Amino acid sequence: MSEKKRPVYIKIKQEDNVAITVDRVSAGSEVMEGVVASQDIPQGHKIALCDIPAGGAIVRYGVVLGYAIDPIAKGQWINEKMLTLPTPPEAEQMRWGVNLRTDLPKPARTTWEGYRNAEGFAGTRNLLGIVTTVQCVAGVLDVAVKRIKEELLPQYPNVDGVVAVNHAYGCGVAIDAPEAKVPIRSIANICKHPNFGGELMIVGLGCEKLTVDKITDRTGPDTVLMLQDYHGFAAQVEAIMAMAKTKLEKLNQRRRETLPLSDLIIGMQCGGSDAFSGITANSAAGYASDLLVSAGATVLFSEVTEVRDGVYLLGERTVDESTCRKLGQEMLWYDRYLEMGGVDRSANPTPGNKKGGLSNIVEKAMGSIAKSGSAPIVEVLSPGERPTKKGLIFAATPASDIVCGPSQLASGITLQVFMTGRGTPYGLEAAPVVKVSSRTDLKEMWPDLIDINAGTIATGDATIEQVGTELFDFILDVASGKKETWAEHWKLYNYMCFFNPAPIT
Repeated sequence: MSEKKRPVYIKIKQEDNVAITVDRVSAGSEVMEGVVASQDIPQGHKIALCDIPAGGAIVRYGVVLGYAIDPIAKGQWINEKMLTLPTPPEAEQMRWGVNLRTDLPKPARTTWEGYRNAEGFAGTRNLLGIVTTVQCVAGVLDVAVKRIKEELLPQYPNVDGVVAVNHAYGCGVAIDAPEAKVPIRSIANICKHPNFGGELMIVGLGCEKLTVDKITDRTGPDTVLMLQDYHGFAAQVEAIMAMAKTKLEKLNQRRRETLPLSDLIIGMQCGGSDAFSGITANSAAGYASDLLVSAGATVLFSEVTEVRDGVYLLGERTVDESTCRKLGQEMLWYDRYLEMGGVDRSANPTPGNKKGGLSNIVEKAMGSIAKSGSAPIVEVLSPGERPTKKGLIFAATPASDIVCGPSQLASGITLQVFMTGRGTPYGLEAAPVVKVSSRTDLKEMWPDLIDINAGTIATGDATIEQVGTELFDFILDVASGKKETWAEHWKLYNYMCFFNPAPIT
């Protein structure tokens, strides 16, 4: 039997006038019939399939990525310096409800093992969450948490861990500024996180602007500790440990139950993206998302600047006019936010994105929205808001990995799926993070950091449906506590960077 030939290029739509290279292509190599590379082209970068005049459209995904600054010859390498951005699509007056898919794929599994909560979604982990009101207390809390993990946690085998929700907010901030609602809402909602099982602890200092009543109505001594009330450092640590012990005793009584997927909420995020992300990792995640939503689960996807240039495609999938209108409002709010900072959406792509073949934010956005699959969009959330519906939801967050993650946690996700082309050790302590690579090269480079390899789609060794189903099964196994992610295994956890668009005084 002859060995299957590895594809040289990937062309998405018939109308595309560029393709991306599956591997590095040498000058003089025939990429496809009639198209010969005129120069060396890096892996994942675009090659012109025809002559493109100056001002001519460069088309990938069937979408205009931009316009050629100078004439581009057939076979030439196209990089980020060779095109200008198109005008962003209109975020108002979008069509809604015209592309509502009802024939989602049906999964073989419709249950999982989770921790039922008195209200809301179930937990994937059983954690003691300790939320701070101000960064000033982080050092003391870190010392206390280290002792809790070493001295107390071994006595409570049914508790998975202790999470200190340290953050940079709380003091030196314009607490009553209109946009202060964003970080305050995020911190208030993290207090209700499903993985914390309702046994909340809050550690504050005592003089901060973010007073406890702004984030919870549970202000009693069984929940709140203010360090300024204690005589010295040792007493502060002992008080935290004493309260933790009472919370751990209650959490230790929790057990996993077989639950419907309607009790599961997960997030989709991509970072360190490359030209393969939209056709391998994100597409497989989109298929897994469709399986989850089809079975009743709730899936959040995010990153405003990374959907902005495809927002009209999302608008067509919103279930009603009010949802579509809120989607547009979130786009316009972010447009203004960027304008106040003297930038626009073009500030998004990173040097790594460009090295991986993404020329601009339009190309990045077309690949990014693939992770949403094809299900109808039932709700749009502002940063840090909690869902009121179940199904596929757009959570409007910044694209920054370390800000998007905490925003999705505040919205209640209990597991996150993170697609990457360039690679990142990113992780969240409050919820497991499943890492999916867009390239096989990355999985081979980082075998003990990447959980699922979607690069086999690019090489023709697997289909989107096959990898998507593999990812779906892995999500449920991780959510059920049957498997752990590499980030969990190595305890790789990022700091909690809550989005704060309000002034700092």
